Amino acid sequence: MSLITLGINHKTAPLELRERLAFTPQTLPEALQSLKKLAHVEEASILSTCNRTELYCVTSEDNDRAIIQWFSHFHGLDEDKIKEHLYLHAHEETIRHAMEVASGLDSMVLGEPQIAGQMKDAYAVANENGTIGLLLGKLYQRAFAVSKQVRTDTDIGSSPVSVAFAAVSLAKQIFGDLKQTTVLMVGAGETIELAARHLHSQGVKEIIIANRSVERAQKLADEFQGEAISLQSISEHLHRSDIVIASTASPLPIIGKGTVERALKKRKHEPIFMVDLAVPRDVEPEVNELDDVYLYSVDDLQSVIEENMENRMQAAEQARDIIDVQVSHFLDWQKSLGAVDIIAQVRQNTQDISSEVLRKAKKQLAAGQNAEEVLDFLANTLTNKLLHQPCTKLRQASQEQRDDVLNIAKDLFLGNATDKPKKAD
Repeated sequence: MSLITLGINHKTAPLELRERLAFTPQTLPEALQSLKKLAHVEEASILSTCNRTELYCVTSEDNDRAIIQWFSHFHGLDEDKIKEHLYLHAHEETIRHAMEVASGLDSMVLGEPQIAGQMKDAYAVANENGTIGLLLGKLYQRAFAVSKQVRTDTDIGSSPVSVAFAAVSLAKQIFGDLKQTTVLMVGAGETIELAARHLHSQGVKEIIIANRSVERAQKLADEFQGEAISLQSISEHLHRSDIVIASTASPLPIIGKGTVERALKKRKHEPIFMVDLAVPRDVEPEVNELDDVYLYSVDDLQSVIEENMENRMQAAEQARDIIDVQVSHFLDWQKSLGAVDIIAQVRQNTQDISSEVLRKAKKQLAAGQNAEEVLDFLANTLTNKLLHQPCTKLRQASQEQRDDVLNIAKDLFLGNATDKPKKAD
């Protein structure tokens, strides 16, 4: 049995193609059942996110072409159009890849933690649909364990590497607990939305969204039980804000020095933390001259992000060392599976012989034969029957001068028994 991974991700395919090759929660059950029905596919799971779609399969024979055809046909795409965007990993590389993905080493943002949860969802869906067996089940469990070890033993997730996350991290450094803070978000784009999510997860008291389109602001505010205002209303609400994060496409500053001065007066000079992520700037640079204002620009945060990315890169190297060890352990475990069937067969064969000899011995006892004679019969017959085939094979190996077989047999059957036993006192 061999493990393979077939997939596309943000490195190999544009967003338009990733969207067309994605699986929705509604189509996943049908896709899993269909994939598993392919010839030689013994187990199957599908990981589908905005940045990647990957098929993890256990196959009994080489059938990569059939899986590629299935992938393209399921989505109604020409096979030749997607081939150049696909990657294929076989067995050991599949094991390594799954562990790297779960640990965030293959993500668009190095070390991001969401992918581990998405892999757990993929495993759960495949498990519910009966398409996961021993090998894939073990791979997922090992990948989850590695992800946890990487998070525990390295600093891969400790340093922010997005401007939104960096802004929130700086706010925590200044205010400590953010639960009593009110936040004013200026804009309603992707960066503001991401920052709002980070802040909401920290339990801030209130989020105010200011945007040119109040309708768009309201839509975003509703997600966080917040308040929506227009850009023109900022001066009326700035004094309520402990934290201000701005990111709009305005060609001119939206928040001026005078507006901030008036807000500070109303706040009795309680400090305001301001992050201007816009280019051109949303906050006049002169605001930085005011006492009780901590103003950071996108350039200020960029230096923090670059330093933190370097920390993550170093942590990623440590993570790969962990993965190297775990890949080796997984391969050792899989090799041991080869002995499981043999051991079961040997045990069953031995049990069958023992049961047959014991039946005959009981029959002799029932016929009134001497118990000592029956015990001798039982011991001798059992020994002869159990050792008949191994002894025959050993004689054959000796005739063929197969010293390797003889040495293995010696280790298996004798172990330390070749040492002379100590005489009893």
